[in-house]
Amino acid sequence: MRKSILLTVALMAGASGAYAGPIDSACLKGGRSQANRALCGCIQQVADMTLSRSDQRRAAKFFQDPHRAQEVRQSDRASDEAFWLRYKNFGATAEAYCGG
Repeated sequence: MRKSILLTVALMAGASGAYAGPIDSACLKGGRSQANRALCGCIQQVADMTLSRSDQRRAAKFFQDPHRAQEVRQSDRASDEAFWLRYKNFGATAEAYCGG
């Protein structure tokens, strides 16, 4: 499954135009020195493949307030646990594909 996601993302990277989604925007505004259009765009492409738009908006808030991520990770709510598993998959896939 992971290889198919990476392949799909790679194919989309070649066919996609300029697009600023919630993850891309948060990444660029996050103030990290490594953030640039190419890296943030790559991470957005992975987000498009692994997260719903709702999940993307939720995850984008972690760039502004990293403590929010910790709260979700430690939550006992089933919905938070399910989101956290999707978010972890997104992060691992983005790291593997984008090298970030």
